[in-house]
Amino acid sequence: MTRFRPGIAPTLVVLALLPLLVFLGFWQLARGEQKRVLLDSYAQRQAAAPVTAGQLLSTDEPAFRRVQLRGHFDGQHSLLLDNRVRDGKVGVELLQPFQDQASGQWLLLNRGWLPWPSRLAPPQFSTPEQILDIQAWVYESPGAPFQLHADPADAPWPRLVTAVMPAKLWAELGREGFADEVRIAPGPGAYQADWPLISTGMGPEKHTAYAVQWFAMALALLGLYLYLGWHNAQEKRHGNGHQSA
Repeated sequence: MTRFRPGIAPTLVVLALLPLLVFLGFWQLARGEQKRVLLDSYAQRQAAAPVTAGQLLSTDEPAFRRVQLRGHFDGQHSLLLDNRVRDGKVGVELLQPFQDQASGQWLLLNRGWLPWPSRLAPPQFSTPEQILDIQAWVYESPGAPFQLHADPADAPWPRLVTAVMPAKLWAELGREGFADEVRIAPGPGAYQADWPLISTGMGPEKHTAYAVQWFAMALALLGLYLYLGWHNAQEKRHGNGHQSA
């Protein structure tokens, strides 16, 4: 014991922080594994054969499933999702109600990204009037959308919004509609539709990187604690040696 004297205050700090840092590291590893399992599941759904809109309604877990649609757009109620950046350029994503002909189901279909070079002029887009055969997939946000303030409900069409809320639109239009956003695949009716599977920067590899950081901080804290204890013990022993001399 005379060779290790860290002091009471450093010991209390280490007892409080070291378990927390280790816990956060293992928590990030667990989150990364959860994300990895989810991504594998979503990739399998994307690789599966597309379902119809009617089959989609009876699916317990529709997220990221492909769907085959045949129907028409409602160009009178277009939403422009603001602040979408592609390749360093600012733009919007165009979302329009789409009615599937066979099931009669309304879906909010994201037709892809449009550039918006100047706020002085509205984004330019057109809406097909004919019946279209479209492939799409169900997108489910990983969390609630962040908004500084709610989008106005009485804004003119096309309406600029900061979050996609299909249920709110269907309630306003008095329609029965699918609860999730549906993203169009490249093809008829699509603009720039090169979607990532999940629109989030927090992939499994980032969770792993954060875990490494927490573990490194834990090791650094433990190393500092051991050094302080041995250093204090050395000073104590040298001080006693000088006094006895």
